[in-house]
Amino acid sequence: MKLKQAGFTAIITVSIAAILLFLNEYNLVAIPSQVLIFSRWLAIGGLVVFGLKKKSLTSWILIAMVIGAEIGHDYPELAMNLQVLSKVFLKMIKTIVAPLLFATLVYGIAGHADLKQVGRMGWKSMVYFESVTTIALFIGLAAINISQAGVGIKIPPAQHEELPKIPPQSATDIILHIFPENVAKSVAEGQILQIVIFSVIFGVGLAMVREDKRLPMLHFTESLAEVMFKFTNIVMYFAPVGVGAAIAYTVGHMGLGILVNLFQLLATLYVALLVFLFGVLLPIALLVGVPVRKFIAAIAGPVSIAFATTSSEAALPRAMENLEKLGVPRKIVAFVMPTGYSFNLDGTTLYLALASIFVAQAAGMHLSFGHQLLIVFTLMLTSKGVAGVPRASLVILLGTASSFGMPTWPIFIILGIDELMDMARTSVNVIGNCLATVVIAKWEKEFHPEEVEAE
Repeated sequence: MKLKQAGFTAIITVSIAAILLFLNEYNLVAIPSQVLIFSRWLAIGGLVVFGLKKKSLTSWILIAMVIGAEIGHDYPELAMNLQVLSKVFLKMIKTIVAPLLFATLVYGIAGHADLKQVGRMGWKSMVYFESVTTIALFIGLAAINISQAGVGIKIPPAQHEELPKIPPQSATDIILHIFPENVAKSVAEGQILQIVIFSVIFGVGLAMVREDKRLPMLHFTESLAEVMFKFTNIVMYFAPVGVGAAIAYTVGHMGLGILVNLFQLLATLYVALLVFLFGVLLPIALLVGVPVRKFIAAIAGPVSIAFATTSSEAALPRAMENLEKLGVPRKIVAFVMPTGYSFNLDGTTLYLALASIFVAQAAGMHLSFGHQLLIVFTLMLTSKGVAGVPRASLVILLGTASSFGMPTWPIFIILGIDELMDMARTSVNVIGNCLATVVIAKWEKEFHPEEVEAE
């Protein structure tokens, strides 16, 4: 069977399953549950045949997401036990991040010995990051004020979830958190921003020593970076299993009932994120001259990994490798991508603006526009560096609620669907950082996709 035939087979089997589900859902025709289950697994079989012919990692990740959702729906107990596979994948990815960032940043800075460019990329990146995240903040604020998703929610009689008590963060705490006191501790805790700060200073220091002392460390970091990219390729063979298991666990332990009560909040977030993607990021890409089709092809795999695992960190190694293949120099990828993970959290910023006002609406607190701005700008500062941690946004939200005297019970309501919300905002974080990297490369006049194609 050829690829085109496999594609037609997948389309036909998926169409049959969708038609049967539609007829049964709207009571047009009574279809036995066994027939529905068989049709869905037949459709999955068609997708697997297509995947075998396509031989693309991105295709297999997407197919694994469908298989995981079906296992979670049909066999929730089995799906709960599959979480260990997604945790294994995440653990393996996290072993890559610190050495990859260190190697690529140090080699990128010291290998070219152009410290002026490092400073230039730094201020350009910060201007871009803060401009885009501010726009995201206002879109989130507008979306929740239009939808009023939190208005009319009643206090639940009992709580079954426990969240940690988070003390309010001062400006001093936020500033001190940026800088590493022990690089090994920063690596162990996955503090990306602290690793970046250490690597940048180390790279600048290495660039300042004489050549005979500099070259051995340069060769080491260059070799380490190449090895970590190969390490990433090996781990990515396990990506479909890890991603499928993550989706299976999500569907298995959440079910669909909770979505009925919280659909308005969920829809508000997804619509706001789509407005941001098509109303902000796409125009930026077109204005700067990013080859959109090639860019989408390059980020499809990393974004699907981020969506399933709810961790931007899981997508970082593959995203860095794919952007290099797209034509962005390694020194720019190594500097902008990890920095963006701390300062360019577009999806998280939009979500936090939306969720904080949702909490106030649910609690019956009437906030002026100025008060709302104060809350969301505080959230934008306290959210730096949380992209690599699944559902860390809830912790940030709790701290802010404590600072502004908001109740915590609406945050427990959000907890029920936070995983579905986290999937969307994490994906937007990855898309935003990938685009930012290409924009800075274009700004530096060092984006050369034609050279990569020639090679």
